[in-house]
Amino acid sequence: MKTRKWVNYLWIAELSYLFLGLFNILFAWLGMVFFSIPLLVAIFGGSKAYCNRYCGRGQLLRLLGEKLKLSRNVPPPKFLRSTWFRYGFLTFFMAMFGLMLFSTYQVFTGAPLSQTVTLLWVFKLPWQWADISFVAPWVGQFAFGFFSVMLTSTVLGIVTMGLFRPQSWCVYCPMGTMTQGVCKLKNGKKARIHGRESQADCKLAEDTGQ
Repeated sequence: MKTRKWVNYLWIAELSYLFLGLFNILFAWLGMVFFSIPLLVAIFGGSKAYCNRYCGRGQLLRLLGEKLKLSRNVPPPKFLRSTWFRYGFLTFFMAMFGLMLFSTYQVFTGAPLSQTVTLLWVFKLPWQWADISFVAPWVGQFAFGFFSVMLTSTVLGIVTMGLFRPQSWCVYCPMGTMTQGVCKLKNGKKARIHGRESQADCKLAEDTGQ
């Protein structure tokens, strides 16, 4: 039996990140790795290799949807794949990210720390058990905010996985949309997606929504 490549197990990193965040919110800072690597690959490599091969969340959604049969496995609605929705959602997502950074700045300048994780930008989950007394308050505030972003996007991915195809989240993932835009600017043409996603759900380079 042929041994599978290590890249097929990157979904473990995604799960580990979520569990570590539950254990101690400061582990949320590790999410900056997931945030920066796709952009660096797109900027310096001019490709969407991270989305196509190395995205642990995409692998996790595929595992839940295909292997565990938790997906209805029907095509997502066309509006999810439309340019206006993808870039509109990216704009909204980045606005929420900006508010998170502003909250971190406020704590840095003396505002009280808010030990809550906000799910879906609405529901505030108390996280008082997290021991962050040994770091600056703004460090903890960033961790709470960033984990809120990562948890919210994971929940959205799982919901769309259940309702539609396993990797329907990839269709409108803000990071995928952002790296696609970077690839377009770098290559001077539409970024072409290769790999398994191009034949399934992650048609991020296709503006036609077909």
